[in-house]
Amino acid sequence: MRLVLQRVSEARVDVDGRTAGQIGRGLVVLLGAEEGDTAAEAEEAARRVAGLRIFEDAAGKMNLSITEVGGAILAISQFTLVADLSRGRRPGFDKALRPEAARPLYEHFCAAAGIAGIPVERGVFGAWMKVSLVNEGPATFVVEVGEKLKVKS
Repeated sequence: MRLVLQRVSEARVDVDGRTAGQIGRGLVVLLGAEEGDTAAEAEEAARRVAGLRIFEDAAGKMNLSITEVGGAILAISQFTLVADLSRGRRPGFDKALRPEAARPLYEHFCAAAGIAGIPVERGVFGAWMKVSLVNEGPATFVVEVGEKLKVKS
């Protein structure tokens, strides 16, 4: 499972001209599920997101978590995050989890983040969405959960 986190001062997602989800300070979380991903990994991803100290404290250091700053998550499913771009010019999506299997993992991540105390707004799974955000910093992080269990920035 691959997640891209963007620290924001505000964000929203629109579907068919209507706002589906909107947050103030927090994180836009783009989530891509691939073959082999599990509900346990979705829970681990939510725990990692909840615990990452990527918000600035009074001294300007990244020392606070999303829960400590009272932030929210705008979660958006994005299968293109697991695209294979190693050959040719067209992305390959063979590793992307099929929608009927990816949706429960996306929902599981959102529920686990909520249980961790983070308010969660959502995009519309499988819909064509327009995402608007104001990236703070900018600060963007990539989290991979699964066999690799690593965090990149």
